Amino acid sequence: MFTGIIESTGKVIEVQKEGDKNHYTIECSFTNELKIGESVSHDGVCLTITSLNDEQYTVTAIDTTLETTNINWQADKVVNLERAMMMNGRLDGHIVQGHVDDTGIVESIEHNDGSILISVKIKDQFNKNIVDKGSICMNGISLTIVDAFPSLFTVAIIPHTWMHTNLHQLSVGDKVNLEFDIIGKYVERMMTSRRWVMGNG
Repeated sequence: MFTGIIESTGKVIEVQKEGDKNHYTIECSFTNELKIGESVSHDGVCLTITSLNDEQYTVTAIDTTLETTNINWQADKVVNLERAMMMNGRLDGHIVQGHVDDTGIVESIEHNDGSILISVKIKDQFNKNIVDKGSICMNGISLTIVDAFPSLFTVAIIPHTWMHTNLHQLSVGDKVNLEFDIIGKYVERMMTSRRWVMGNG
């Protein structure tokens, strides 16, 4: 479980393809603090460390992960990183599982009075998961939705987040990983189940 507060960025050093999965070797500032079997969020995708040395570690993405996220990375790709949350600390962002629901497409990037507005297009089926002032995890970053429209939402990025994550490398048309708020998903599921029961009662 994560919070969506990015600790650091890492760089993809090597990509090895093996059948329907990819092995990524990554370099980051806290590699020497990691251990094999530990889960780390990479652009919002929870991946498990399979090997490491003092400077680099390796994670594996299977076919289902490659199909539902944007992590078909190449060497030199910069990724957002967050280690699993500690239960004795503050929850600075929101509850993030590291299970990406879908990808969105960047529609626009606008620099506006000290913040950066990013609008992202989503599939119609996810409209129920976005609300004004609600939380969303985008490329592993906990963000607040400024505006929610049919099949589109906008988030406002502060300069610190813009520069200390990989968001400043985004361009219009890029895919971003999206994880919708788990509490909202549970509420929506309960409401759907209740409607089904009432309709069949």
